[in-house]
Amino acid sequence: MTNLADSTTPKPLSIWIMALLAVAVGLIGGFGAVIFRGMIAIVHNLLFLGTFSYQYDANIHTPTPAPWGAWIILVPVIGAVGVAFLVKTFAPEAKGHGVPEVMDAVYYGKGAIRPVVAAVKSCASALSIGSGGSVGREGPIIQIGAAFGSSLGQLIPMPTHQRVTLIAAGGGAGIAATFNTPIGGGLFAMELMMTSVRAKSVLPVFIATAVATWIGREFLGMNPAFDVPTIQHPSGHPLFWAMFPLLVVFGIVIGLASALFVRSIYWTEDLFDKMPGNYYTRHMLGMLTVGVIMWLLMNQAGHYYIQGVGYATVQDVLQNTLEAPGFLLLLVALKLVATNLTLGSGASGGVFSPSLFIGACLGGCLGTIVRWIDPGFPVEPSIFAVAGMAGMIGGTTGAVATGSIMMFEMTRDLDAVVPILLTVGIAWTVRKRISSPSIYTLKLLRRGHNVPEGLMSDMPAALTAKQAMSTEFSTTTANNDTVPTEAAPAGTFVIQCEGNTVRGVQPGESCVFVEESSSLTNVLADLDDTGADVALVFRDGSEHTADAVVGVITHDLIARTLGSSATLYR
Repeated sequence: MTNLADSTTPKPLSIWIMALLAVAVGLIGGFGAVIFRGMIAIVHNLLFLGTFSYQYDANIHTPTPAPWGAWIILVPVIGAVGVAFLVKTFAPEAKGHGVPEVMDAVYYGKGAIRPVVAAVKSCASALSIGSGGSVGREGPIIQIGAAFGSSLGQLIPMPTHQRVTLIAAGGGAGIAATFNTPIGGGLFAMELMMTSVRAKSVLPVFIATAVATWIGREFLGMNPAFDVPTIQHPSGHPLFWAMFPLLVVFGIVIGLASALFVRSIYWTEDLFDKMPGNYYTRHMLGMLTVGVIMWLLMNQAGHYYIQGVGYATVQDVLQNTLEAPGFLLLLVALKLVATNLTLGSGASGGVFSPSLFIGACLGGCLGTIVRWIDPGFPVEPSIFAVAGMAGMIGGTTGAVATGSIMMFEMTRDLDAVVPILLTVGIAWTVRKRISSPSIYTLKLLRRGHNVPEGLMSDMPAALTAKQAMSTEFSTTTANNDTVPTEAAPAGTFVIQCEGNTVRGVQPGESCVFVEESSSLTNVLADLDDTGADVALVFRDGSEHTADAVVGVITHDLIARTLGSSATLYR
């Protein structure tokens, strides 16, 4: 491998400097999560209770009825007006669930995220969640942390791959702090926000998540996201044999629910886009419908249930205080509708929380039915709920390791580990068969951007440079002024030669030399180690001459290759 790094290309920072920057990213991710939750609390308390307070426990139902009576249906509409103004005026990329925009910046934007996105996303999402929109906290806090990591990476000269590492560190830090899941936060960053995992990139991510978790625990407490003391210790019962067929069926059900969730959100988004009016009127209509659903639930069932992140309902299911199967299935349907209306009409927020809600209710329903049939069944019904939550996360996002580990960290349920693994694996497989793209990658695919689902670490090793390269290139010599760079077709690389010897790529791009049989793992390593922008591909065993060049590779081309090759792993 020969490095022809251009003098204008920033040199990679040392691992120690990256570690220090990761501390800064972790601090911002941690404090960002704390401040963001405070913002949600202020909006929620003002709009639902008419009081000003930054204290709000989402695991406890909002006192009902609200002082506004039936006018509570307009609370989500008020939030919609604010969200539409912020997004339309300042940052259109703050619309939606956030993670696809971060992934797009990683794979197609050289790690560049506008700093204003963090501010707009936090305000818009606080309005969406605080006013009752059926979305989660993880998407916004990921985008907030990632935006800071990107800003730091643009402020300090560094290669693109190190900027991407800081983006991943920021996203992972936000997840770790907001859910008190340091391992899950690190895994999320690696599975969904990194093009390759190496020691140099893992260390900053883990430092950032550790620092952010420490900040979160200092201000938000040490308790897991869902406090279920009765199932946080091993029961002493081995897995009952009947659990396995039940989990197979349950995994299939969760997989079907995941596929429905993925497809229905974008179907609803398309439906709203076709409606007459503008962003304001469409979003207000969607949130008015959500307000009506909340009001009906409050009048008929005593709580809003599907409001906001919905963690109070999840907590009820985990503590076995909400057990009626018919009502649980009704809540699944209403939560799915409310989430589609919220995101489809243009809200700002994540999809983790709705996934947790749906998985918990489906699991609680199965657990209750099993206990009715066999009162002596030696497994807590809530274990099915925990497995369902993990299955929905893994199924919808494709982050199977993240979903499994996060649910253990969020509940600390030792008995649920094996059910989690089986449910997640089956759910992901079923969803993949029905809807190959995940809830994140489908949004990017609709833009024409192929991105691999999760960190498919085996794929770069299985694919070669020849499979990822582009043959759109031309050559010019150092003393040839008759073929200027700008004369080349758009999107074509111009290879600089001196005689028949290749020297580099115009204009101002640094490059490395690889052979067509080189694995993508080695190509990625060469690009990352040198900070190069382009890899020139030569025929195997040839000299580095102009007539031996067969193609060029960039990070974007690798991302597209991994995305299109994902069908091999269905």
